[in-house]
Amino acid sequence: MTEAEVKGNYELETGNVIVDEILNIRKINPDHTPAVLVKNHGPFSWGTSPDNAVYNAKVMEQCAKMAFIAFNVNPDLTMNPLLIEKHYMRKHGPNAYYGQKGQKH
Repeated sequence: MTEAEVKGNYELETGNVIVDEILNIRKINPDHTPAVLVKNHGPFSWGTSPDNAVYNAKVMEQCAKMAFIAFNVNPDLTMNPLLIEKHYMRKHGPNAYYGQKGQKH
């Protein structure tokens, strides 16, 4: 964040920076990524309802916990980008076949 954003309406500008990063810089569909970790800050989550946003926050927390444990076991841990794409698309892509297409929390 810029100095003006930090010294100005900080909460609003934090949201604006997150939205800009998701939509304009990374071009990510926010429905497919309902939570982010912000450097030097912390987690943000959203959803179709307050309960859904809390659910997404809990999922993010569990993912962070699993990553923390995995990286402590193997600091050189990596994952093949092709596998990341495969796992995502088989559940959420246009030809999803893993039984979770359209599932809402």
